[in-house]
Amino acid sequence: MNSIFKARTLSLVTAIAAAACASTRDPGVGASQPAASSQVGQAPTASTSVSDATPGTIPAGQELDVRLRTTLSSETAAVEQRFETTTVVDLTQNGRVLVPAGSVVRGVVSAVDKAGRIDRDGALTLTFDRITVNGRDRDIRGSATQVFESRGIREEAGTAGVGAGVGGVLGGLLGGVKGAVLGAVIGAGGAIAATDGKDITLPAGSIIRIRMDSPVRVG
Repeated sequence: MNSIFKARTLSLVTAIAAAACASTRDPGVGASQPAASSQVGQAPTASTSVSDATPGTIPAGQELDVRLRTTLSSETAAVEQRFETTTVVDLTQNGRVLVPAGSVVRGVVSAVDKAGRIDRDGALTLTFDRITVNGRDRDIRGSATQVFESRGIREEAGTAGVGAGVGGVLGGLLGGVKGAVLGAVIGAGGAIAATDGKDITLPAGSIIRIRMDSPVRVG
């Protein structure tokens, strides 16, 4: 009996070990997959490096994060309304700072859809057309690809948007980043839409990720 019991026990242990190994090799075996909604981007916590293929130039397709200086809402915004943002971290190229944190990036509200009808979500389309680097203005073409929540410049500061222009102070600029904005989706052409039938509101201090649609020489 003992030999039979031992054999059965060994078989059971072997089966459990094999199942554990299979689960380790393939997360889909015996383990639940994370929900798609948990796969969200994060704002950067350090300087961002760009390709050095063209020295002094931000290439087309490059993304950079900017902090909104004033609140924008589809309930109150108007087409052609101007707004300003500041870059969140240094943009570097080959070890050199190409665009310092705190550089001003200007944009315009190019379209507004107000909420109000049933199943109609509010939306804002933002485009970016000017960047100021070390006191010099450059024309750009950029569109929003993602938005992040923020508590502002350092959580203890209390007011989002405080300190715009304090370039290079990364700890202060990044102190309030929380993560991707919930209830917002980015559509074609950079349209930022609500998902709950309400107007979309981006508070001052929100971080917008911009994709450069054309190259721009800044250095």
